[in-house]
Amino acid sequence: MSRIAIVGGHGKVAQHLHSALVARGHTPVALVRKEEHRAELEALGAEVRMLDIEKNDAAGFAEAFTGTDAVVFAAGGGGDGDIERKRTVDLEGSLKSIEGARLAGIARFVQVSVIGADAPLPDDTSDVWRAYVEAKRDADAALRDSDLAWTIVRPGALTDDPATGQVALGVEVDRGDITRADVAEVIAAILGDDDTAGQQCNVVNGSASIDEAVQALRA
Repeated sequence: MSRIAIVGGHGKVAQHLHSALVARGHTPVALVRKEEHRAELEALGAEVRMLDIEKNDAAGFAEAFTGTDAVVFAAGGGGDGDIERKRTVDLEGSLKSIEGARLAGIARFVQVSVIGADAPLPDDTSDVWRAYVEAKRDADAALRDSDLAWTIVRPGALTDDPATGQVALGVEVDRGDITRADVAEVIAAILGDDDTAGQQCNVVNGSASIDEAVQALRA
């Protein structure tokens, strides 16, 4: 059994991830900035710790990671159109998580990004979406340059549909939709397989079972 720190522990993917990790015998440690979320997340089987992504420094992140075996960065700056929070949460939050993991002596790190983060954006891309994708792109680059045992998961368009258990996972996977519940199951499976370290992959709903897709990722 492992203890998994989840930055952005009240996010929509993270809430599915808590349940997925518990089902696989792990203990999720949800890191959140609002005490009011505690009861909801504890009901999902998570331990809850306080962490303000924007106000805490890397040392604060390291303290929040104490006693855990891996870190998942699943935070996002929200869909409210606040461009600044794409930098302070999606990028700087990731950078502080990476440094916090290093300070805490934690090697395993899984990051939730976005499909197409490295591709050029069309001229008519909205300022908010551009800021979001560029933040994810730079966060992924920083993680790849780190000495952590990283895996980067880049989902397609997220939906709240029920889990399908069927995905397409890999570097060359084209854009498409994927349920948040399936993304969570993919992350949980990756955390259970250290041989997926050093891999960056797109994921959308497809025809392979999640365990089969993750096994192929390590091949």
